[in-house]
Amino acid sequence: MTEARGRLWWRIAWRNLWRNRRRTLLTASALSFGFVASVLMIGLSDGVIEQMVQNGTELVTGQVQIHDQEYLPERGIHDTLGGRDGIDLVGLLTALDGVPEVVGVAPRVYGGGLVSSGDETVGAILMGIDPVREAHVSAFDEHLISGAMPGPGQILVGDQLADDVEVEVGDEVVLVAPAADGSLGNDLFIVSGVFSLDTGLLDGAYALLGLDDLQFLMALPESRIHEVALKVGRTRDSDEVAAQVVGAVQSFGDGLLIQPWSEFLPQLYFFTSLASASNLVIAGMIFGMAVFGVANTMLIATYERRREFAVVRALGTARGSVGLTVVCEGILLGAVSLAAGLAIALPLMAWIHAHPIDLSRWVGSYSMMGSSVRPLVTVAFSWDGPLFSGLALVTTGVASALYPAWKAVRVPPADALSSR
Repeated sequence: MTEARGRLWWRIAWRNLWRNRRRTLLTASALSFGFVASVLMIGLSDGVIEQMVQNGTELVTGQVQIHDQEYLPERGIHDTLGGRDGIDLVGLLTALDGVPEVVGVAPRVYGGGLVSSGDETVGAILMGIDPVREAHVSAFDEHLISGAMPGPGQILVGDQLADDVEVEVGDEVVLVAPAADGSLGNDLFIVSGVFSLDTGLLDGAYALLGLDDLQFLMALPESRIHEVALKVGRTRDSDEVAAQVVGAVQSFGDGLLIQPWSEFLPQLYFFTSLASASNLVIAGMIFGMAVFGVANTMLIATYERRREFAVVRALGTARGSVGLTVVCEGILLGAVSLAAGLAIALPLMAWIHAHPIDLSRWVGSYSMMGSSVRPLVTVAFSWDGPLFSGLALVTTGVASALYPAWKAVRVPPADALSSR
């Protein structure tokens, strides 16, 4: 009996919702537009955030890094993995290659030095790499302006650094760098190529050499490296992958520090977290304002049916049942608006994702917190935006019906029937 009565109130609410089709369609359209705007806004913001995170981690750093516990933040030349004794590099790389979701592993050595050509001398960050492994972690090889990745006796420089020392592919440069044994290493290298990552700090300061060449220049044995950078299949899984890496490298000692990008790029992580939280606040404001408009519409509809409410009350219908009918109308209005919003938002999101809007003719790319942002308007797919927006829309429908429902149950039957 109770189930049949519940279905009855839903049928009555559905009938009442479409008594004035124009008003219902306009109200549902407003809610649907709010849903589409909320989903698109969150999707566009997530697209910018994802672009920043990808550029901030895929250009150079990787999503997970391994250092010696003492290496950061001073980045001392002697603070290599395994300390002064070094580490079983082949065994470490093999163990990391076997971690699920890890798609690239690159050992690195860092040093500071001077790059000279002719009368020009510029300070640079020297980065020793394995060119084959590095191609699976960073994007240097994808952003070559000219030339190729460095081979033995060669060096790859950023375009700003190349301009500062006035060199191009094939020219000779002199590198001078402090060595681990206290001496001053120096040698001649041929410029193998020039890269541009659209990030001033990297393009103007980084110079890449072969791992063996920089180790020799800095008097470091082959077993001593400063960093291993890892690329994971999905950036959002970096924390989970870092936890798996901890288990994979336990046999290599307790002195290793394993960090996901959220830890070694704290400013970028803070900005992206703040942007995500701001999305929810703005979406809440959109539907918060919609509550008043929808409540006003439903209040008018309730007022128009006050005689009907008086009749059903006079026939013995409980106050709660009358109020339930109005609340059901709000829920159904939210459901209709949600269905229409999904029908519009999902194809629109898919189209923008497949065809990013290029604003490069009006806005140039810029770098921030070590990440490059390009003027592409695109969206990132996630369940958070549609789910939060859908819940907010349905909640708006229910919240908008509460006051009209309260007014409906307080209609005095005698006064309403006598038109007072």
